[in-house]
Amino acid sequence: MYLTKKEERVYDGEEGWAKQTCMRILVRLGELFKAEKLIPIDSAHVSGVSYKTLGDAPIDFLQALADSGAKASVKATLNPQSFDSEYLIKKIPVCARENQLQILKQFDRMGLESTLTCTPYYLDQPESCSHLAWAESSAVVYANSVLGACTNREGGPSALAAAIIGKTADYGMHRKENRRADVVVNVEEPLENEMEFGALGIYLGRILGDKIPMIRDLGNASETCMKQLSAALAATGMTNMFCTEHDKTKRARMEVINVSSKDIGGTVQNLSTMSTSRPDLVFTGCPHCSLNEIQEIAELSAGRKVKSGIECWICTSRYVKENSGDAVKKIEKTGARVLTDMCTIVSWTEKVGIRSIMTNSAKTAHYAPTLNKAETVLAPLKKCLETAFKG
Repeated sequence: MYLTKKEERVYDGEEGWAKQTCMRILVRLGELFKAEKLIPIDSAHVSGVSYKTLGDAPIDFLQALADSGAKASVKATLNPQSFDSEYLIKKIPVCARENQLQILKQFDRMGLESTLTCTPYYLDQPESCSHLAWAESSAVVYANSVLGACTNREGGPSALAAAIIGKTADYGMHRKENRRADVVVNVEEPLENEMEFGALGIYLGRILGDKIPMIRDLGNASETCMKQLSAALAATGMTNMFCTEHDKTKRARMEVINVSSKDIGGTVQNLSTMSTSRPDLVFTGCPHCSLNEIQEIAELSAGRKVKSGIECWICTSRYVKENSGDAVKKIEKTGARVLTDMCTIVSWTEKVGIRSIMTNSAKTAHYAPTLNKAETVLAPLKKCLETAFKG
């Protein structure tokens, strides 16, 4: 890789151990993917924030970086942690709570924003063609596909390194020639709701590998549907973006995949493992809910109450919650809980008695059986709320 004289000085340790370590991470990554240089980024988004999935090992490394004076040089945001600050924080072991707060403390010392959300594009939408270093897979696919930004699927360490250096290696999705579709996907029947868009993502992710699909016949899909498609596609596959039929990025003579309603229905069925008719938890907000989703839930739950024996959680960012007006108050008046800073997938649901989860998120339904030790049922938002509420 070509490095500027300033980059060489950082690489050689002339600006301290922390920057040297981060520069060497980026250079090694660039060499692996045959990048020719580093390029500036507009923002970084760091995963590996939840103590449940991160564990103890990286805490010392984060503290060493912070002790050595590492500071973010670009806008840098954080993925969700393992609990919210009001509800679940009271229900998990003290040692887990303390270790989670220690992780957040080190990120804060390095100047990263404690946004604790998987949808950083709701806080500050990146410009089309801007270069990012984002590590949340659902946000990566959404940024590349819907927003037209450019980011690879970074790991937590490389996204943190990029945040501190302010650059990333120029390969993959940062290169125009790599952003063209490899395969055409024909959706034979119109998709009816966000759940089916998620099921499509799960289905395609399993068969595409890292190929970029051009997905036809999505109609005027809502932002929520495109978000669910992005999250699910990333959950089971390695592709970092999809194109639509309006894009002019396709290659000549592409493979064609036809997706039938039977394929979608079979995927939904396979993701629904729950053996009981009554879930312990009804959950939406993976990825975190938008303001529009919060308002929709408020309207659908008006005048109702959560059924006895069922938890109902809606996860979103603090930013969205604080800008939702009366919508959150209306939701929480029902007995449902609007939780911020956390993600159900990377929280200790099993420690609070959750053994079965109903959700409209295909990503959650895919991961919950292993990460949460929970049975799942996948259903559209309206059916989820009908199950959660009475009245």
